[in-house]
Amino acid sequence: MPTLKERLYEKIVPHRARTAELLKHHRDVVIDTVTIGQCIGGVRDVKCLVTDISSLDPLEGIRFRGMTIGETFARLPHVPGCEYPYVEGFWYYLLTGDIPTMTETLSVVEDFSMRSQVPQYVFDILRTMPRDTHPMTMFSTAILAMQRESIFARKYSEGMKKSDYWEPMYEDCCNLLARLPAIAAYIYRMKYKSDTFFPSGRYLDIGGNFAHMMGMPRPYDDAARMTFILHSDHESGNVSSHATHLVASALSDPYYSLSAGINGLAGPIHGLANQEVLRWIQEAFHKLGGQVPSEEDLKNFIWDTLNSGQVIPGYGHAVLRRTDPRYTALKDFCEKHLPDYDLFKVVKMIYEVAPSILRAHGKAKNPWPNLDAQSGVIHWYFGITEYDFYTVLFGVGRAIGVLATIIWDRALGYPIERPKSVTTDMLEKFAAEGGLKK
Repeated sequence: MPTLKERLYEKIVPHRARTAELLKHHRDVVIDTVTIGQCIGGVRDVKCLVTDISSLDPLEGIRFRGMTIGETFARLPHVPGCEYPYVEGFWYYLLTGDIPTMTETLSVVEDFSMRSQVPQYVFDILRTMPRDTHPMTMFSTAILAMQRESIFARKYSEGMKKSDYWEPMYEDCCNLLARLPAIAAYIYRMKYKSDTFFPSGRYLDIGGNFAHMMGMPRPYDDAARMTFILHSDHESGNVSSHATHLVASALSDPYYSLSAGINGLAGPIHGLANQEVLRWIQEAFHKLGGQVPSEEDLKNFIWDTLNSGQVIPGYGHAVLRRTDPRYTALKDFCEKHLPDYDLFKVVKMIYEVAPSILRAHGKAKNPWPNLDAQSGVIHWYFGITEYDFYTVLFGVGRAIGVLATIIWDRALGYPIERPKSVTTDMLEKFAAEGGLKK
């Protein structure tokens, strides 16, 4: 049976030919036009990045290698007795586009288990940091500290062919991904659980082992599998994915690159948003009597939030124009496992009333919920009540997609990313002349 690495190479060779063909014969084909608004407005909607790992449609949401969330959960091999698939099988699928067999999936589980030992110096570094340091700072620092382990950096310094860059990149990314759950769990237990730790369980899958190291009962293992997969990627233009890709394009190794992506994920309008959502939901819960409010009281609270100049956290999305399917997947989990939980009842009621209020308010392009509107409630239900840690959980999942992407970036020889800038004077001249003449 070919290993995952061997199967990946079988995919790389023909894909290189496809990329070469596009550059040789179709380099000047125009696929979009860039406006002044896009230049100033964060390069929004400019089609200039390539990834086959995931795609995002405004109406149907995320697809992983062409499969919807529901198809992904249904078709990948499941952990025996559990509702959700192996994260390791999902990693195999993101890299190759092939649905792995159970045997192929378990080979990755075993491989990751052998790679998962975190160097002791990483824990030593974390323990020297002030305990009030934000856990995302700790997470990024731990990733960066392991840069000395980089096989890619060593092989590059020794000299190797460009066509071989993907191999040490693959090794680094697998090592990183195998270790991240243990690092995240260590940060949590060190900061919030009085330095009490649970050792890694040998040959447990990522979801099961993470729940074990966090000290969480079932079905938190399934919650971990589900959320890691849902958070893995959202096409390559979001901040954490793009930052990782951008830094890696300079041939920085995955430790440098992922640390940069994690730093971007820590922003309050990116990965940090899930804790902002839960804080607002709990504010509503307590201001409205510490119980599930009436629909009318909740509507008034939402209007008060909007009329004060604030937004409704977790509603709206830069791309999506319907309810985020990731939100729906999380909602389905809650309906099964915590249907009578008061905070979930509030979340569900917000979903029932907020869209019509946002439409009436008139300022939201998309009045529907995104992933962040639901995810924090699940963590809170299982006892992870420390808001600051939520983005670390997001980061473990996001690593899956972005690390898969940079392996393929090196496999296809993508160059350093270097967009062209213009000055405000130039923009004003373009505006006066009616645009740039072709």
